[in-house]
Amino acid sequence: MARDDGTSLLTPELVVAEKVMSHDGARPLTRSEHGDLSVEVKFTSDAVWVILSREGSGSLALRFPVFGSDAVARVLPTDGAMASVEWRGPAGHATLRVTADAFGLEQFRAQYCFTPTAPLRIGKLPRDIVAFDIDGQPDPSGVTVEAQQRKLNTGLLYFTLCSRDFGKVLYLQNLSALNSYFNATGSKPENAVQADLPEMGYSPPLNPETGYADLPAGKAIMLYDTILAVRAYPQSGEADSAWQFLDMIGGIYPWLSPPKADFRHWPSRAEATVQDLMHAPEARIEHFGHTYFHPYTASEYPDVMVQLAIASALDDWGRWKGLKHPLVREIMAGIEGFHDKELKTLRRYLPNVGKDKNANAVDSWYLYHPMLNLANLAIAGNEQARNLFLDTIDYGIKAAHHFRYKWPILYDMRDFSVIQEVAEADQRGQTDVGGIYAWVMLQAFELTLERRFLDEAIAAIEAAKGMRFDLNYQANLTAWGAAACVRLWRITDRKEFLKQSYVYLASFFHNAQIWNSDIGLAQHWRNFLGVTCLQDAPYMAAYECFDSYSAFERYLDYGGPDLIPSVRLLLSEYCRHALDRAWFYYPDALPEEGVAKEHIRNGYILRHLNFPLEDLYPDSQPAGQVGQEIYGSGSALIYTTRSFRRIEGVPFLIWCDVFVRAVHKIDATTISMRIDGPAGTEARLVLVMEDQSAVQGIEARLTTSDGRNLPLEPKDGRLEARLPADASLLLGWKELKGAVSLKRNVLC
Repeated sequence: MARDDGTSLLTPELVVAEKVMSHDGARPLTRSEHGDLSVEVKFTSDAVWVILSREGSGSLALRFPVFGSDAVARVLPTDGAMASVEWRGPAGHATLRVTADAFGLEQFRAQYCFTPTAPLRIGKLPRDIVAFDIDGQPDPSGVTVEAQQRKLNTGLLYFTLCSRDFGKVLYLQNLSALNSYFNATGSKPENAVQADLPEMGYSPPLNPETGYADLPAGKAIMLYDTILAVRAYPQSGEADSAWQFLDMIGGIYPWLSPPKADFRHWPSRAEATVQDLMHAPEARIEHFGHTYFHPYTASEYPDVMVQLAIASALDDWGRWKGLKHPLVREIMAGIEGFHDKELKTLRRYLPNVGKDKNANAVDSWYLYHPMLNLANLAIAGNEQARNLFLDTIDYGIKAAHHFRYKWPILYDMRDFSVIQEVAEADQRGQTDVGGIYAWVMLQAFELTLERRFLDEAIAAIEAAKGMRFDLNYQANLTAWGAAACVRLWRITDRKEFLKQSYVYLASFFHNAQIWNSDIGLAQHWRNFLGVTCLQDAPYMAAYECFDSYSAFERYLDYGGPDLIPSVRLLLSEYCRHALDRAWFYYPDALPEEGVAKEHIRNGYILRHLNFPLEDLYPDSQPAGQVGQEIYGSGSALIYTTRSFRRIEGVPFLIWCDVFVRAVHKIDATTISMRIDGPAGTEARLVLVMEDQSAVQGIEARLTTSDGRNLPLEPKDGRLEARLPADASLLLGWKELKGAVSLKRNVLC
């Protein structure tokens, strides 16, 4: 922020910060070099400072508060750290430990832990980042911020200093490490990291009722867990800046406290889901002699997106089981009820929808998502779906042309007149609809090989350029846009599309919660790497979660080994944690107090039904306030069919927390396969008996392609192995007649 004369406007805290860079204004404690940066720790009466400087390019400082007066600082043994210091005073004592990337990349972590002597009440603290120019003066005027924390998502800032030669900076507070502070003070880190220039960075949140933070006596509490990644060669172009953002997150990812992702038996959940779809009266309703599904438990009118989302997932599950499930035929028998033969499109609602709905209104993304699932069915061989898809595709193209590939929130499908242009939260339309539109066009290209569909996909992706971190509107649409880009790259061999996929991914992960909340009720579920469903939403949603998972399975398949390692890491980790986190959308997996009981927006919640709740929160709000998703019932079916390999003649399922590719049955008891995870990480492979009551046992052997044996350990009726995430494997087994107990490498 600058005044008319060009000088920076400074807060009192920034004016005081000037003395930090002077030779006599602060006591130097330590100094070291890392990469091309010098790292100094200094002490003043009110703060401990960590200052990163690049010669001739300015400095970046982190400020950690000192409470009270008469504090005395000293240097501690480093024990492998760059710096370790302590201060003690009447108010308490604190330690600061600064570490750096072992390889030598300019990546740093500063952990600041404070122990009050007596109960201590603190107020608003200044934000912790100060930028200095080459003359040592605080200078926020030239800071360019590209991304910052949104609500309770990752506490990050992505910015460039006034001197570009310093580099691009990813600043992040590891909120997982600060849970004890949030719980002790009754606070939550919503928008805790911001660029409120001239101040920027993190300010510990306060209790919203008192306006203060009360810290208990004698208890050590982590106040800051600050992580910085600096790249000396900042990228300013949209695609290159996105790539750098993803690469920096990938670089610091091991410091972000990823929790252990647990094994979940999704096939049993899928079986129960299908039974509930078939028999639960709260799920089904009849119109015009056909069965339709409610969007929520006994609530809302049937709409086309719901029917086709369920039908596509059921079709996948049926083929995984080796059957054609009758529910797919039942759903498809009623789909014609949504077909407007005059407009040649699918309407959202049936003709008899109530007057409380605008039957002619359509959400922009709602036109294309049913087409995606219709195309899934068509590609799998459903002739009815193929005919309906091809009959309605031109209307979808007509809409894209009318809006010039930049869609509003809501419009009238009869004449494309706009009902709602932009969202109130950010004054933007549905910015990522072009991504799902491009994917649908590529599905049409796969079905017909008509060049016009390929051209449409290209035009939609081209039109979305320039939105940078404002691209994301709805998480799963952004994920499908990324998949469309990488698929276009494979079809056209134009690498610009691969680079553009990184723009979609950067916007997606900007909306992620790369931390695990233990705030109040949230300790009962997982939110790590969950993504808020909309750009302004306060919660993660079940449908967007598994639909993004499906898109990323395709992205990784098309991308193969040519993806940058950080992208492979982040997508694989998203999918790994989705398999665990998504279990907690089901009400029977949550404690009673963790499920909303009143003021539910849609319908009501039945804990015994295997339909997920729509909403999970990281800030102790009970789940399910929006409702219980019948339209999200494909969740268990998708996780089952993508993560559990079912091979004819094999007496167990093969589950892995990264994707398994290239499965080949060599003989009756031997399989070769490739584990398709990020290099240098570990995967978990599990053999799961389909018949848990079988008396016979299985003796299995697992080896890598170079002949190294991998132990299979019995656990809860399964055999589990830890192995390299990018390994080629051989799996052999033999059946043990009459086996009734588990021994090492034996599954009963």
